[in-house]
Amino acid sequence: MRAKPSVLVAMSGGVDSSVAACLLAEAGYEVLGSHLRLVHDEGLDHGCCGPGAERDARDVASVSGFPFEVVDLTDVFEERVVADYVSELEAGRTPNPCVRCNERIKFGAFLERARNLGVEFVATGHYVRTVRDDRSRWHLYRGADRSKDQSYVLHMLGQEELSRSLFPVGSLSKDETRARARRFGLEVAAKPDSQELCFVSPGQGHVFAAGRAPHLAREGEIVDPSGNVIGAHGGTYRYTIGQRRGLGVSRRERSYVVDVDAAANRVVVGPAELLARRALEAERVNWIPARPAGAFEAEVKIRYRGDPAPAVVEPGPAREARVEFRTPQRAVTPGQSVVFYAGDEVVGGGTITAAIS
Repeated sequence: MRAKPSVLVAMSGGVDSSVAACLLAEAGYEVLGSHLRLVHDEGLDHGCCGPGAERDARDVASVSGFPFEVVDLTDVFEERVVADYVSELEAGRTPNPCVRCNERIKFGAFLERARNLGVEFVATGHYVRTVRDDRSRWHLYRGADRSKDQSYVLHMLGQEELSRSLFPVGSLSKDETRARARRFGLEVAAKPDSQELCFVSPGQGHVFAAGRAPHLAREGEIVDPSGNVIGAHGGTYRYTIGQRRGLGVSRRERSYVVDVDAAANRVVVGPAELLARRALEAERVNWIPARPAGAFEAEVKIRYRGDPAPAVVEPGPAREARVEFRTPQRAVTPGQSVVFYAGDEVVGGGTITAAIS
């Protein structure tokens, strides 16, 4: 008789990963719960980081009766995620640390740990679905609950990662996940979702960044689209394309950040119509089932909570792509992810490098 398959479950202490672990245990998997300690700051305690999250994850394992561990990945997280976050701000881009964490920690260092332990699979509480076709190629799909779909932040997964990953809540709605948590008797059943950066206290992202890289906080000019100086800023890292609040200028017309030029230490502010872009270029593009042979039609997302937009995607010579929108899109932001969909399937995605007027 074949031994039960083993799975290392990344348990953040939230309801989604807790239910994922319990569902797998109920289905007969040999579950090892694993909480990833990611930050050095002992005073941080929110979301998936801190003593509270660790305690919640441990309690779930205790109630459900499977073994549990805490893995210290603080140095790896600092090197692979936090350093990238600061580097992107230095370049005048808007970083996406959740994508980097999934790529380099949960499906990087964490997958390496599973391999070293001889564990067959890893699992998370992400709302996505996977399917293997008759040619043994893996496909990634949106979660059944569109309001909780997290495929945008997992576009970088390749065939190796998908072949060894399980997503037990991907076919559930959030309400169904909470109902499962109540059935399992978990105290985290009503725990709210985390919305902030996991490694920074709420609202303190700019303070954190300046603490790591003090040179970011250098004063510069805020200008209008004609180049006229209309104000001053305390560092381009505090601004992102499309931002309306906290601009540091007072104008009669509603104004937005339309460009961030870190090299010139300048922020350009203007009316909403200047945010529209007809195209973008992307790098570090990952094609999930296979690289397309040529340009193709797709639904494209340029932000996690944004609506997909019809576009033509043209693969580049290396890990690059160009996207031409059928209708100009607002606030295309370098540093953010762009993800390509064919219906519910994720074809691929990458990092925006340039927005094209």
